[in-house]
Amino acid sequence: MDPPDYTHDRDRLAALASFAILDTPPEQGFDDIVELATLICETPVALVSLVSHDRQWFKARIGFAECQTDLSSSVCAHALIEPDLLVVPDLTTDERTRHNPLVTGEPFIRFYAGAPLRTADGHVLGSLCAIDVKPRPEGLSPAQERALRILGRQVVAQLELRRAVAQRDGLLIEQKEAEIRRNGLLEIGDRLRDATSVAEITRAATAVIGQTLGVGRAAFGRFDEAAEYVDIEPDWTAPGVQSAAGRHRIAEYGDKLLDGVLSGETLVIPDVTVDPATAGYIEPLRRLSIRSLVNVPVIDHGRTVAMLIVHAGEPRNWPPETLTYLRNIADRIEMGVARLRAEAQQRLLNHELSHRMKNTMALVQAVASQTLKNVPDKGPVQAFSDRLLALSMAHDVLLQQDWQSAQVRSIVETAICIFDDVGRFDVAGDKVTLGSRSALSLALLLHELTTNAVKYGALSNDGGRVEISWAIERDGGDDMFRLRWRESGGPAVPTPTRQGFGSRLLKMGLTGTGDARLHYHSSGVEADFAASLAELRS
Repeated sequence: MDPPDYTHDRDRLAALASFAILDTPPEQGFDDIVELATLICETPVALVSLVSHDRQWFKARIGFAECQTDLSSSVCAHALIEPDLLVVPDLTTDERTRHNPLVTGEPFIRFYAGAPLRTADGHVLGSLCAIDVKPRPEGLSPAQERALRILGRQVVAQLELRRAVAQRDGLLIEQKEAEIRRNGLLEIGDRLRDATSVAEITRAATAVIGQTLGVGRAAFGRFDEAAEYVDIEPDWTAPGVQSAAGRHRIAEYGDKLLDGVLSGETLVIPDVTVDPATAGYIEPLRRLSIRSLVNVPVIDHGRTVAMLIVHAGEPRNWPPETLTYLRNIADRIEMGVARLRAEAQQRLLNHELSHRMKNTMALVQAVASQTLKNVPDKGPVQAFSDRLLALSMAHDVLLQQDWQSAQVRSIVETAICIFDDVGRFDVAGDKVTLGSRSALSLALLLHELTTNAVKYGALSNDGGRVEISWAIERDGGDDMFRLRWRESGGPAVPTPTRQGFGSRLLKMGLTGTGDARLHYHSSGVEADFAASLAELRS
């Protein structure tokens, strides 16, 4: 007799699938139950039988060689619709089982007792059955029937426990993967901030994707203007996977396949061998070890110009959180490329601005020289020209940082380069950034000190040296910037008797508030400057 219609009930089959139990390895908990069933029911065979749409599969078995049979050989299928135990004293005389292949042929089973495996939702997944090769007209004793029911419930409990553990493990894996993805985004963010080219950006992004998602290939492909070809840049590949880098004709891999990507949609194909969109392109995809793929568009000014490519060599489901992760990375690539474009434009503007400023400085210098050409004392005229040069060089340093700030070391190195032998300077200090106004002030101070050292101090002979050092020090609740200038090995420098512009400039210090100390010793000039770091950065 055919199995009952309930065997193919969609809800029942969905309930069975939710346990993800079919074709799993043996487990001690289920094996113990079937062993108890044979001892209690005094039968040579006991099975935990799970009935699918086309077979019955045995999660645990004793005394039965096969791990599954087709439905035509299933007695357990008939137990699915029983409200209680199904007991058949002689299988050869029951209309449902008399023609069963396991009854008419090997192993010639004769007696069957099965407890339905009913879930809390009322779905029957199969049965826990005890089988004998000889008829048992008396069936089971009341104690045996009760024990078989209890063991059946224990099978269901084992299934529920197993599913709960799997769900817990799945949640832990999801949390771990989410942490990996989050760290991946942070890592990409760190790398993109330091990237100086699109190639660096895409290499960083694809490497993090490959490592965090465990895929076979992650790459970045640019479309040509006509979207006829895609140029895939050197990609990240798992060990043993062929690189896809190079130029590819889109039609070879499915022009219709990429229509959605070109219009700004993410392409997701879990398995290219069963997806209609890839039916005609399986061989080219297989040559590149592509079985599953996600292609995320990278959009520039409303047009898809590239795509983020992620491929797996086996069928793969791509959960929504993974797609969101990839979309976030594609967005970061877009922002990184936009940043590089903006920086390139800024550099162009800075170059033009620098050129115009130098022309202006040269014009001011020419006008000053022409105006002051008849002044008898050429010293002040030369000092004025030198200060203009110092300002021009300081502006060059600021241009490198988009006029916002400058590093102290860059300012120091620029200021001392007017002296031919920079090897006589000992320069040391923390990495400190100053605002544009403070950068110009520091440049002028260092220019005055260097000029004086060349004229009168340690740099006026062959053996003198200059030490320049700076640091951030905590003073109460504020961070203070302190810079020291120390000359040694030069002639004694007397305290100036006349306060010229240079002397007044040095005494004003870094912020114009006079926080500067100047000492003139026989060993050389010493200067100390201090100011609030917050004020210097404003």
